[in-house]
Amino acid sequence: MRVSGLFRLVALIFALVTTWVFIRSYNGFNMKTIRLPRWMGSVPRETRVEKTKCGLSKPCPENFFSFKLSSGAANVVGPSMCFENHLIMSPVKNNVGRGLNIALVNGSTGTVQRESSFDMYSGEPTALVKFLKEIQEGVLVLVASYDDPGTKMNDEIRKLFSNLGSSYAKQLGFRDSWVFLGAKDLKSKSPFEQFLKNDPNTNKYEGWPELLELEGCVPRKVF
Repeated sequence: MRVSGLFRLVALIFALVTTWVFIRSYNGFNMKTIRLPRWMGSVPRETRVEKTKCGLSKPCPENFFSFKLSSGAANVVGPSMCFENHLIMSPVKNNVGRGLNIALVNGSTGTVQRESSFDMYSGEPTALVKFLKEIQEGVLVLVASYDDPGTKMNDEIRKLFSNLGSSYAKQLGFRDSWVFLGAKDLKSKSPFEQFLKNDPNTNKYEGWPELLELEGCVPRKVF
């Protein structure tokens, strides 16, 4: 009994000494040293996304107008035009039509002066000629195609659009996709234009190319 008691006493002393050494080795450990992971202990900051006019990828500088043009998708979804956060023409407003959709905007104030659509498949081209000839200086011309913009296109119309700064009006044809922003008697070609040829080998919608989107910033004084 004495031997077993002695062993128990030695074991107890060993346990006490081991515990004391452990505590001494970690005397700096306390609750203040406990830290939660950053993802647990911090509240995420609210991310604010800056809203831009017409949903542009980035805001325009001061004294510039914001715009976004979209051509029609085949003969199903109509085109849209936004200028300074104002939706001028769109299927939602029910004011677009097959052919060429055109809006005139004052280049200094941004005021929409007129919008209209011209059927370039079975319509009368003289109406478009008259419309284009009446455009005054200092007026921005926004154009978006839908379905077919080129069947009734003639040399006179092509020249009028070229005078507005278009680089592709001369080759615009059956079911091509086109978006354009120009102005009367530009000294150089407009930088705001996209064109996609109707090609059975590359068309996205069988007999039509994919829709085009054009966005940008225009100085308040025309170009």
